[in-house]
Amino acid sequence: MRAIRVHRFGDPEVLQIEEVPKPAPGPGQVLVRLGAAGVNPVETYMRSGNYANLPDLPYTPGGDGAGDVEAVGEDVLDLRPGDRVYVTQSATYAEYCVADASNVYPLGGRTSYAQGAALGVPYVTALYALQRIGARAGDWLLVRGASGGVGVAALQLARARGILAVGTAGSEEGLELVRAQGARAAVAHEDGDGARAATGGRGFDLVIDNAAHVGLGKDIELLAPGGRIAVIGARAPVEVHPRGLMTMQGSIHGILLFRADPADLRRVNLELCAGLRDGALQPVIGRSFPLAQAAQAHHAQHAPGARGKIVLTID
Repeated sequence: MRAIRVHRFGDPEVLQIEEVPKPAPGPGQVLVRLGAAGVNPVETYMRSGNYANLPDLPYTPGGDGAGDVEAVGEDVLDLRPGDRVYVTQSATYAEYCVADASNVYPLGGRTSYAQGAALGVPYVTALYALQRIGARAGDWLLVRGASGGVGVAALQLARARGILAVGTAGSEEGLELVRAQGARAAVAHEDGDGARAATGGRGFDLVIDNAAHVGLGKDIELLAPGGRIAVIGARAPVEVHPRGLMTMQGSIHGILLFRADPADLRRVNLELCAGLRDGALQPVIGRSFPLAQAAQAHHAQHAPGARGKIVLTID
């Protein structure tokens, strides 16, 4: 089978397509013939070597994917060959992947493989973050970087839960996408006054920040009393003044999926499955690349003007 392999850490060009043996499922595992794989920022950090937990070389990148069950191992009772599924925490930049059955979930008929590949990291992160910061119906939520994969997920989840969302984006196309996801307002990243005005001046109960190295200080200034900030992305140190947190009795919560309890992640995924079934969740695909162009997809991941999720398509 074809798979992307990384033999040394470095720039995107270290992502090379190779022929490798097709894996076989062991007990409690599932072999999935992939139709698409999600591209996430964490995979670019690992590939570059700038990540706390680096895989052993060589390795196949990826975590999210979707396709059809090809075979199941012993003790797998709820999945059968032919089932349409999405997978998490698997090496998905490949034609096939083996996943633990606990990380395989039904995709249903209305969701494409590309959309299924957009679920694992973005939607799980967004829902887990909302749960960690105690989101409730009627809360005002600011989503920074709302036109990207996690941002779109957060807006859709907010709409489904009765949360009042405002999203930021860096281009007019991104702002249009934010509005289309049901946000009460869409504003430029730097427009703090516009964001606050959307709440009637009260500020935000909740913030999800995809780039805290840029926005964390501004987040603090926009909090309502008791406001909570979820930091899900930061690529550099940031200096903030804690006075705003003290004044509003606010708090900052770090979100990292590999630190989450597996039982919590399973509950999150099962809730996402329900959202797919009733149509509340519809991942938006911004750009797609064939598997052999994984390097171009990694370059695109950090380009400005995000508009939905980046995926690799696998024929």
